[in-house]
Amino acid sequence: MIVRRAALLALVVLSAVVATGARADTFTIVSTPLVTPLAPDATATTAPLPYAQLLSLWQQAGAEYDVPWQVLAAINKIESNFGRNMGPSSAGAIGWMQFMPSTWMRWGMDANGDGVADPWNASDAIFSAARYLQAAGASTDLYRAVFAYNHADWYVNEVLSLAHLYSLDGATAFSLDQMQLQLDAARAAVVAAAARLSSAQARENAATLLSDQLALEPAVAKAQRALDAARHTLAQAQQSSAAASFSPAASDLLAGPTYDGTWVFPVGGGPGVVSASHTHADIPAVDIAAPLGSPVYALENGVVERAWTYVDPKCGIGMTMLGADGQTWTYCHLAVLDSAVVPGASLTAGEQVGLVGQTGNATGPHLHLQLQPPDAWPQQEAWFQSFAGTAFTWNDAGPTPALPIRTPAVMAAQEVAAPAPASGPVFQVVRPAPVVLFSRG
Repeated sequence: MIVRRAALLALVVLSAVVATGARADTFTIVSTPLVTPLAPDATATTAPLPYAQLLSLWQQAGAEYDVPWQVLAAINKIESNFGRNMGPSSAGAIGWMQFMPSTWMRWGMDANGDGVADPWNASDAIFSAARYLQAAGASTDLYRAVFAYNHADWYVNEVLSLAHLYSLDGATAFSLDQMQLQLDAARAAVVAAAARLSSAQARENAATLLSDQLALEPAVAKAQRALDAARHTLAQAQQSSAAASFSPAASDLLAGPTYDGTWVFPVGGGPGVVSASHTHADIPAVDIAAPLGSPVYALENGVVERAWTYVDPKCGIGMTMLGADGQTWTYCHLAVLDSAVVPGASLTAGEQVGLVGQTGNATGPHLHLQLQPPDAWPQQEAWFQSFAGTAFTWNDAGPTPALPIRTPAVMAAQEVAAPAPASGPVFQVVRPAPVVLFSRG
């Protein structure tokens, strides 16, 4: 749901710590030109800064440019995960606050006084973001200013909701960050352990001699124990973060389920990292792209009809469930199924059933979701479309096409994964001559 601009503005401003001593920029001619590196220094470190240091930067920049520090913190978290993912992004954005190179060339500043306006430096990037937001009208219209930073309503809502959450307790930014790190690490460990188990099982199944099969059994058993241990650690991390995930702003960070009535979007993570297309190759289906290891949820109440932990050549690891509305849904390409997902098990909407993977005939991590039989597009269902902008974003602009004629050839067609998008350009200023080189990343 898109929140009214005025309400969001009042919500954040009333609870934010807003400084009153903002000043306008002044510009002077200096004897040496300002260096603007648009590629990271090879010696630079990407280690995250201590929370106290980041908090000081957000507060100082916010006071200088009349921007609530919580907004700067939220943008910092969403854009680069507090400096852990500094790009270049697929769109070409770079650094701590993910500026486009052309935008940085205009708004980037040397905040720490070292003679370099460096988007890969936390101080320069955070102050530059505050400067940009002030110029976009943050002091009077936060919604408009954040929209200028990233032209998407879902992005503005996510930033302002997270900023409000930070305003309730300054330590929330750190505690949520730690919860997210623990969950991400636990999910990654489960994905890795499941892959090792699948590999061990494949070697055992490929063995033709009984003696070879017996010799491989200990490796399979060891891999199974490792997966069980990783699942236990993930369950503990999920239990620790359960209370925090009830907040919509925190839920996206923690990849919790997004609800709309009796329906749940089947992949967690929010519109910043989860996307879907209006179309699919040859059959009515939807591919929901998300980071590897993202949690997968039951989209409605239902009962598991089939579940397979082996890698099917086409569908990979997956399951089929009969929903409470009478429709049958098949999930494909999971990295792993939760151990409770077995034939006959009852599922509650929002219950985790596994993690996003790329098993079977898949290029890149995603959940392949289709009805059984595949005679309708999931994307055309009202419940699916209601989550656009809150649980996922459309990654194409076209409408969902009419259903293909259900010939045997169409029904038997294999899934064809969409090609990965081309890398964006990488810009680097070459010194001493002011020449900008363009290269493919």
